Amino acid sequence: MLKATGLAGAAALLGGALAGCDSKADSKGASTGGGGDGPETPNLNFGMIALTDCSPIVIAHEKGLFKKYGINSKVTKGASWSAIRDGLSNGDIQATHMLLGMPIASTMGLLDAPKKSMVIPWLLNRNGQCISLKSDLRGKVGADPKALKPIADAAKAAGKPLACAMTFPPGTHAMWMRYYLGAGGIHPDKDVSLIVVPPAQMVANMKIGKMDAFCVGEPWNARVIADGIGFTSVSTQDMWPDHPEKVCAFTAEFAEKNPKTVKAVLKALHEASVWLDDMNNRPEQCQIVSKATYINCPPEIILGRLQGHYDYGDGRKKEDPNYMIFSKRNCNYPQYKYAAWFISQYRRWGMVGPGVDYMGIAKQVMRPDLYEEAMKEIGYAHGGASMTSETFFDGKVFDPANPEAYATGFEIHNLKA
Repeated sequence: MLKATGLAGAAALLGGALAGCDSKADSKGASTGGGGDGPETPNLNFGMIALTDCSPIVIAHEKGLFKKYGINSKVTKGASWSAIRDGLSNGDIQATHMLLGMPIASTMGLLDAPKKSMVIPWLLNRNGQCISLKSDLRGKVGADPKALKPIADAAKAAGKPLACAMTFPPGTHAMWMRYYLGAGGIHPDKDVSLIVVPPAQMVANMKIGKMDAFCVGEPWNARVIADGIGFTSVSTQDMWPDHPEKVCAFTAEFAEKNPKTVKAVLKALHEASVWLDDMNNRPEQCQIVSKATYINCPPEIILGRLQGHYDYGDGRKKEDPNYMIFSKRNCNYPQYKYAAWFISQYRRWGMVGPGVDYMGIAKQVMRPDLYEEAMKEIGYAHGGASMTSETFFDGKVFDPANPEAYATGFEIHNLKA
């Protein structure tokens, strides 16, 4: 991964693996051959990363909702997204909190990563990520990334390009950072240095001067403000209101062998997600997920932005109606168009060439059939599939019926011929 993303100097970053909070699951994902209506594989180890949007999995575990549907759950905190990917691929974990782009990238075998078919039957959340800049840029750059361009140009000319961090090369944070830079007239592969840092290590690395900007989920954007070392330029919902973010992913092989298990997981996640979207429960949510075994961050730092209280750290404040949600507004439906959008960005940035089968891959990875079956079994009326267009903060409009035209319509790109 380091070679594929030009990260020869990444070892200089402050890192350190985060210990998993549990040992490996008893089950490696092999079917137990269970009969009846119960899960084929009841013992599941769930992966997660220290981010607020791990909450549905944590709450379903802590409140016994997995148990209610016949799942004996464990939760293991991963050191990095690549560790999470590898754990799912080799069976150490059977289901996981994941960046939406990761199962797509693994299925496609992007960036020399091991090719492994994965599926998304559930979207965990919308909104709630940010692009944060170091304090030295406060007052120079606000919400408009165009203000960052002369600073980036000067740094590049001086031989010290801005270091911009994200969490996984084909993941959501990478795409938000690339989109933000591109909207500002900055080429992410030519004008700055893109680096990979695990989410929980973002703040520490900015504090010691290893990066100028980063894109990550909460609570680390709020934490960088609380620690006085950075500020928020934009939230990702400023860029794309109600965008999809994390997913619950499985390998395609596991889902094929264990459909009742997958549906049991989705039913538990549904109950957890509805609970999470009751704003009266958010203080309790923060008390639970703030534990060292999960996010390891003071609950008061997590809570504010979950309630829509956005202090950008540079004098801008607002009550954001597009705070992180887990169930509302048809949040959990695995829409084909979201996979198509990510593939359009892989095309834009030269990760795939012309002729990519946007909808074919989307239908391979996104599994609304499993979602719809699970919701039907518990009598939940979801909002169904959508192929409506999506509008971004730079005025660009994504039409899922024509993703190639969108992918090739940007002024700044790395398109392969």
